[in-house]
Amino acid sequence: MAAAGAARDRSASPGLLSIGQVLARLTPEFPQLTSSKLRFLEVQGIVTPSRTESGYRKFSASDVERLRAGLTLQRDHYLPLSVIREQLDEAEAKGEGWGSIAPPSISPAARRRRRDELLLHTGATPQLLNDAISAGLIVGAEHYTDQAATMLSGLVALARHGIEPRHLRSMRQNAEREAALIESALSTLLRRTDAASRGRAAELAPELASHIDEVRRQLVAQSLERVLT
Repeated sequence: MAAAGAARDRSASPGLLSIGQVLARLTPEFPQLTSSKLRFLEVQGIVTPSRTESGYRKFSASDVERLRAGLTLQRDHYLPLSVIREQLDEAEAKGEGWGSIAPPSISPAARRRRRDELLLHTGATPQLLNDAISAGLIVGAEHYTDQAATMLSGLVALARHGIEPRHLRSMRQNAEREAALIESALSTLLRRTDAASRGRAAELAPELASHIDEVRRQLVAQSLERVLT
């Protein structure tokens, strides 16, 4: 039965490539590309492969070219994946080829909000923001970034269920330990002063953070399973 299912998957996706075939095409140009990084790039929205009935990823020729363009922007210009995704999406929406993408000469300025604008945007109360600052979850400032807005929005949602910023102080401490762990793992690259090494470290850091997030999610899921069963 499994063999029959595999045969159906193969026949249902003519011309599509497996992860292994994509790696075979791209690793000569991008030697550090791995199946793990390919999955990470999928999570980050750089590419969205189709799936077979059995759940296997299948990549079209367009997927491969989008990957090539994204990897080139990352390698040659050290752009964050979020910026790369926006560039690729914009080119696709305009019907332009990937080769038409020009990296921004200046990184787009991050949105910054005054305190009153932040509260209005997130629906937070002044006290909740003060508590978040006291707990070290948000840094008090005259203007707040999108990152602070995302954090405060999450705290608003948790507050509806009685989870307050003071309950999350340990998460801040854990985050600092995880950042130190990633810094240690990348210490060889970070000690170098050349742009390529620093760019590689900037590329690997969010990937490692994503894997840590996945492990944390699984641990929380296991704990909840014990509580709820």
